[in-house]
Amino acid sequence: MKKPIVNVEHIPNPRIKEREKIGPHLTRHEQLGLNGTIALVITNSVGTMWCAYVFAGIALISLPAAIQGGVATLIAWIAQTFLQLVLLSVIMVGQKVSAAASDKQALQTYKDAEALLKIQDEVHRLIEVNNSLTEEIHRAVTAKGTPAA
Repeated sequence: MKKPIVNVEHIPNPRIKEREKIGPHLTRHEQLGLNGTIALVITNSVGTMWCAYVFAGIALISLPAAIQGGVATLIAWIAQTFLQLVLLSVIMVGQKVSAAASDKQALQTYKDAEALLKIQDEVHRLIEVNNSLTEEIHRAVTAKGTPAA
Protein backbone atom coordinates (compact mmCIF):
# COMPACT_ATOMS: atom_id res chain seq x y z
CA MET A 1 0.00 0.00 0.00
CA LYS A 2 1.19 3.51 -0.82
CA LYS A 3 2.26 5.96 1.80
CA PRO A 4 -0.52 8.50 2.48
CA ILE A 5 -0.19 11.90 0.84
CA VAL A 6 -0.08 13.62 4.22
CA ASN A 7 0.96 11.99 7.49
CA VAL A 8 -2.01 12.41 9.81
CA GLU A 9 -0.95 10.19 12.68
CA HIS A 10 -2.42 11.79 15.77
CA ILE A 11 -0.03 11.93 18.70
CA PRO A 12 -1.75 13.55 21.68
CA ASN A 13 0.37 15.93 23.70
CA PRO A 14 1.37 14.33 27.05
CA ARG A 15 0.14 17.48 28.80
CA ILE A 16 -3.44 16.47 27.92
CA LYS A 17 -3.28 13.31 30.08
CA GLU A 18 -1.62 15.25 32.89
CA ARG A 19 -4.32 17.92 32.64
CA GLU A 20 -7.10 15.30 32.83
CA LYS A 21 -5.68 13.98 36.11
CA ILE A 22 -5.09 17.38 37.71
CA GLY A 23 -8.09 19.39 36.54
CA PRO A 24 -8.35 23.16 36.91
CA HIS A 25 -6.46 24.91 39.69
CA LEU A 26 -8.87 26.68 42.02
CA THR A 27 -8.23 28.88 45.06
CA ARG A 28 -9.61 26.19 47.36
CA HIS A 29 -6.85 23.82 46.18
CA GLU A 30 -4.08 25.89 47.76
CA GLN A 31 -1.91 23.97 50.20
CA LEU A 32 -2.11 25.41 53.70
CA GLY A 33 0.03 24.70 56.71
CA LEU A 34 -1.12 25.26 60.29
CA ASN A 35 -0.67 29.03 60.11
CA GLY A 36 -2.45 29.17 56.76
CA THR A 37 -5.36 27.16 58.16
CA ILE A 38 -5.65 29.44 61.21
CA ALA A 39 -5.49 32.51 58.95
CA LEU A 40 -8.16 31.04 56.68
CA VAL A 41 -10.51 30.37 59.61
CA ILE A 42 -10.04 33.92 60.91
CA THR A 43 -10.43 35.39 57.41
CA ASN A 44 -13.61 33.42 56.79
CA SER A 45 -14.99 34.58 60.14
CA VAL A 46 -14.06 38.26 59.84
CA GLY A 47 -14.79 38.39 56.12
CA THR A 48 -18.58 38.26 56.44
CA MET A 49 -21.23 40.93 56.28
CA TRP A 50 -22.42 39.86 59.75
CA CYS A 51 -19.00 40.72 61.10
CA ALA A 52 -19.21 44.09 59.31
CA TYR A 53 -22.54 44.73 61.07
CA VAL A 54 -21.03 43.79 64.45
CA PHE A 55 -18.03 46.07 63.84
CA ALA A 56 -20.38 48.89 62.82
CA GLY A 57 -22.32 48.40 66.04
CA ILE A 58 -19.13 48.44 68.12
CA ALA A 59 -17.93 51.57 66.32
CA LEU A 60 -21.28 53.32 66.84
CA ILE A 61 -20.97 52.85 70.61
CA SER A 62 -18.19 55.44 70.65
CA LEU A 63 -19.94 57.84 68.23
CA PRO A 64 -21.55 60.05 70.93
CA ALA A 65 -18.14 60.66 72.55
CA ALA A 66 -16.64 61.47 69.13
CA ILE A 67 -19.41 63.99 68.44
CA GLN A 68 -18.84 65.67 71.82
CA GLY A 69 -15.09 65.85 71.11
CA GLY A 70 -15.59 68.19 68.17
CA VAL A 71 -14.91 68.10 64.45
CA ALA A 72 -11.34 66.79 64.67
CA THR A 73 -12.37 63.95 66.98
CA LEU A 74 -15.37 63.11 64.80
CA ILE A 75 -13.23 62.98 61.64
CA ALA A 76 -10.66 60.82 63.44
CA TRP A 77 -13.47 58.52 64.66
CA ILE A 78 -14.85 58.17 61.11
CA ALA A 79 -11.43 57.47 59.58
CA GLN A 80 -9.85 55.36 62.30
CA THR A 81 -12.72 53.59 63.93
CA PHE A 82 -15.73 53.29 61.70
CA LEU A 83 -14.15 53.02 58.25
CA GLN A 84 -11.30 50.74 59.29
CA LEU A 85 -13.49 48.36 61.26
CA VAL A 86 -16.38 48.15 58.85
CA LEU A 87 -14.51 48.38 55.55
CA LEU A 88 -12.12 45.63 56.61
CA SER A 89 -14.94 43.09 56.61
CA VAL A 90 -16.65 44.52 53.54
CA ILE A 91 -13.41 44.38 51.52
CA MET A 92 -12.84 40.80 52.64
CA VAL A 93 -16.36 39.87 51.51
CA GLY A 94 -15.61 41.47 48.15
CA GLN A 95 -12.39 39.48 47.86
CA LYS A 96 -14.25 36.24 48.57
CA VAL A 97 -16.81 37.07 45.90
CA SER A 98 -14.02 37.94 43.47
CA ALA A 99 -12.16 34.69 44.25
CA ALA A 100 -15.33 32.67 43.71
CA ALA A 101 -15.88 34.39 40.37
CA SER A 102 -12.25 33.72 39.43
CA ASP A 103 -12.64 30.04 40.31
CA LYS A 104 -15.83 29.85 38.25
CA GLN A 105 -14.01 31.45 35.31
CA ALA A 106 -11.06 29.04 35.68
CA LEU A 107 -13.42 26.06 35.73
CA GLN A 108 -15.26 27.34 32.66
CA THR A 109 -11.98 27.92 30.82
CA TYR A 110 -10.93 24.38 31.72
CA LYS A 111 -14.21 22.96 30.40
CA ASP A 112 -13.86 25.04 27.22
CA ALA A 113 -10.33 23.72 26.69
CA GLU A 114 -11.58 20.15 27.20
CA ALA A 115 -14.29 20.73 24.60
CA LEU A 116 -11.75 22.16 22.15
CA LEU A 117 -9.52 19.11 22.62
CA LYS A 118 -12.47 16.84 21.82
CA ILE A 119 -13.25 18.91 18.73
CA GLN A 120 -9.60 18.65 17.71
CA ASP A 121 -9.74 14.86 18.05
CA GLU A 122 -12.90 14.75 15.93
CA VAL A 123 -11.32 16.97 13.26
CA HIS A 124 -8.32 14.66 13.22
CA ARG A 125 -10.61 11.64 12.81
CA LEU A 126 -12.40 13.38 9.92
CA ILE A 127 -9.06 14.16 8.26
CA GLU A 128 -8.15 10.47 8.46
CA VAL A 129 -11.50 9.52 6.88
CA ASN A 130 -11.04 12.20 4.21
CA ASN A 131 -7.53 10.95 3.40
CA SER A 132 -8.77 7.37 3.20
CA LEU A 133 -11.58 8.34 0.83
CA THR A 134 -9.21 10.47 -1.25
CA GLU A 135 -6.85 7.51 -1.58
CA GLU A 136 -9.77 5.27 -2.65
CA ILE A 137 -10.80 7.81 -5.28
CA HIS A 138 -7.18 8.08 -6.44
CA ARG A 139 -6.91 4.29 -6.74
CA ALA A 140 -10.23 4.08 -8.64
CA VAL A 141 -9.21 6.81 -11.07
CA THR A 142 -5.77 5.29 -11.55
CA ALA A 143 -7.25 1.82 -12.16
CA LYS A 144 -9.54 3.12 -14.93
CA GLY A 145 -6.71 4.94 -16.62
CA THR A 146 -6.33 8.56 -17.49
CA PRO A 147 -9.42 9.98 -19.21
CA ALA A 148 -8.94 11.29 -22.74
CA ALA A 149 -8.79 15.03 -23.13
